[in-house]
Formats: sequence, structure tokens, C-alpha cells
Amino acid sequence: MNVASASAVTSNSAPPLDAAISRVAAAIAEPARARMLCSLMDGHARTSTELALVAEVSPSTTSVHLQRLTALHLLKLSAQGKHRYYSLDGPDVARLIERLSVLAGARQRVAHFAPSTPIHLRAARTCYDHIAGTLGVTLHDRLRALGWLTRHVASRRDNYDVSAAGAKALAALGIDLQAARVLRRRFAFACLDWSERRPHLAGALGAALLALALKRKWVLQDLNSRALELTARGRREFLAHFGVRL
Repeated sequence: MNVASASAVTSNSAPPLDAAISRVAAAIAEPARARMLCSLMDGHARTSTELALVAEVSPSTTSVHLQRLTALHLLKLSAQGKHRYYSLDGPDVARLIERLSVLAGARQRVAHFAPSTPIHLRAARTCYDHIAGTLGVTLHDRLRALGWLTRHVASRRDNYDVSAAGAKALAALGIDLQAARVLRRRFAFACLDWSERRPHLAGALGAALLALALKRKWVLQDLNSRALELTARGRREFLAHFGVRL
């Protein structure tokens, strides 16, 4: 293949860089879409209805905007049961919006996320068989920050694996990782939290952590609801083992 032919193949297989940049810039430049993107800078996912209110446009217009932002990988869509949530498609997008705000010389205004979840359910609860609520999200974030949870590179991007350091620490707590891996279910993955709109840890590993917390009375299960009560012992143990402050 000569140089001209190779150039033609490259040109046909991918859009020119300037055109690709223009499409992304144009998508961000529309005021309603810019408001949506800025509102998601707080790390909380939102529904299309919530984003319509932020953008001050109709639901049908919002749908068109969201389709465009998702197609350009500026937003990602997460389905949780019958609900659908939108969030920024990774830290690169957040950094881009932040830098544009600096260049624009404007102070970034992020709409404050205010969940309507009852306080006792927001603090700590079960989501099927794993820990959810503020406790679940905080624990997930600490496991990631400690490097115990790592992205499963050969699978879906919301799947996790456990690092060598994480395996050692979790085994010391009495969690049988091998037993969790052989179960007929996903091992560990990010589950978008209903009240926090950020991920908590689900899967066999999430279930094992809940079982451990219940067994050691770090949390107590409310028999009439999904609420979990964090005990004084639990506060000490979550801090000692994971660095979780609640």
C-alpha cells in the first residue's frame, strides 16, 4: 500500500481531529447542555427530569441534549432498576469542564444535590444484600482510595477486582475471597446508590462485607425496614480497619 492509499484509509476510518474537537466543543457550548454538565461536577448522578430543571428546558429537549452528550462520551447513562441516571463520563470530562470554567473567568456554580430520602435510610441501609447509603458509598470510596479495589480491565468498566494488598487485608478480617469468587454471581461491581447518586460496592464481595458487619455487630438490621444502625463498635471498627469516619 502506498502512502496516498494509507492516508486515504486513515482518513476514512476516523474523523479528522479538528472536526472531532469541533463536535465536542459545540456540544458543550450550548447553554442548556453546559448547565447540565456543570451541575454534575459535584459527583452526583441525576435523572433526566432533574437535569431538565437544571437546564430550564422541556423534557423532550432535555432528551435530545442527553443523547448528544452521551454519544460524544461527555455523559454516561446508568440504569438502576426502573430508574436511569446520568453522570459525567469520567474524570477527564470533569477536568475539561473545570478548565473551561477557569478560562471563562467565571466562578463555577454547581447546583447543590439534596436527596429526598428519609434520614434513617440515607445514613445506612441494605441494597439487596450489600451496604448502601452514606456508609456504603463512603466504604466504597475508601476501598478505592486504599487501592484494595481495582478496575477489572478485561471486563465491564464497573466491575472490580481486589489487589494483593486488599486481599491480604480482607482475609485478615475473615472474608473468604475464594468462596466469593466461585459463587454464581458477579464478584464485585459499582452499584449506583439510590440516595447518594454515587456508587457503593455490590456483588459477592459487597455481600461478604455486609455479612461481616452484621456478624461482628458493627451494624444492626432494622427488622421493619432496610435501615442499618451503625453501632459505637462499628464506628470504631470501620475507622480502625478502613479509615472510614462517620
